[in-house]
Amino acid sequence: MEPSIQIMQLTESNFNPEQAKQLRDHELQLRTNISALTDKKTQMMEPDAIAMPVVTEDDVRHAISRWTGVPLHKVSMDESRKLLKLEEALHRRVVGQGEAVAAVSRAIRRARLGLKHPGRPVASLVFAGPTGVGKSELAKALAAYYYGSSESEEAAMVRLDMSEYMEKHAVARLVGSPPGYVWHGEGGQLTEAVRRRPHAVVLLDEVEKAHRDVFDLLLQVLDDGRLTDGKGRTVDFKNTLIVMTTNIGSSLIVNNGGDGAAAAGRIKNTVTDEMKRHFRPEFLNRLDEVIMFQPLTELEVGKIAGIMLEEFAGRVREKGIKLKVTDKFRELVVEEGFDPSYGARPLRRAVVRLLEDTLAEKMLAGEVREGDSVIVDADSAGNAVVRRSNAMPA
Repeated sequence: MEPSIQIMQLTESNFNPEQAKQLRDHELQLRTNISALTDKKTQMMEPDAIAMPVVTEDDVRHAISRWTGVPLHKVSMDESRKLLKLEEALHRRVVGQGEAVAAVSRAIRRARLGLKHPGRPVASLVFAGPTGVGKSELAKALAAYYYGSSESEEAAMVRLDMSEYMEKHAVARLVGSPPGYVWHGEGGQLTEAVRRRPHAVVLLDEVEKAHRDVFDLLLQVLDDGRLTDGKGRTVDFKNTLIVMTTNIGSSLIVNNGGDGAAAAGRIKNTVTDEMKRHFRPEFLNRLDEVIMFQPLTELEVGKIAGIMLEEFAGRVREKGIKLKVTDKFRELVVEEGFDPSYGARPLRRAVVRLLEDTLAEKMLAGEVREGDSVIVDADSAGNAVVRRSNAMPA
């Protein structure tokens, strides 16, 4: 406002009364505006005024943790209780496999409390066992729990099928080709993914199928927590959780299973001997744990069926349809989906064929609409039967 006053005074000294009057009016308007702003500021500072939100350090930590999936906060009492109940949380998604869940939980606790080796990954684990018993599902549950939420579990996971790296020339794809070679400009499929997501679960499926040169790279990761890519950049693996799955010894686990700790110990020793024949000692010595997954029992498959049916009911509920299945239908799904050799994979196909396909046909035919309640049952011939019940209340 000072320049306006100076201009006004200069105008008066030059004997221009009209322009001086306009400037005085402008000065009065400015003073009125300043006074109003000052009064408003005073009111906001009064005790009974509406308090403006204050952003604290904890708020910033929480926001960064939510955006990045990185657990930045210190271990609070609430989180301590959460870590102590980690097995319970993982078992909500992984049925059975008590030894595997317990071993993974121990590794997570060590890492979260800062007790892990500072120069290595959070944990380096091998999941050994038959197909369809929960190896990949446990890795996904870890990604959701340790690095994010269920909505971000895919973003918190780097997943590679190691059967794609069986040839020697394919190894370069993991870290990127050196200068002068084809695809040098592209980042490595492993190093680039971890460089962009340094806090993640790295899942290497069927690691036994990889070329032996791949294990030379993995030794660097497991021992030093880092890997140099084709562009000469060092990629940090210290905040990753390495999970490698293998089917080595699967037939031994399926065919020689039994009840009790003695049988489990015998199987573990046999599978360990099989792995020693396949993997180099320096690789096995750098692992934190080799975890055996047992074949699923019919009772455990029944629990998994319940989880799958509940998930599907939740999806159709979003479309305004209330779904309920009978015990008879549930038994039909388990009967068709239980196979000790293939775990829960046939169960998924049974749910798709018996439930999802049947309901889709009814919806397309107009027999089931939004707002309906339906009951899915099984007839004597082993077919799914969808009955429309009372409509859902508005």
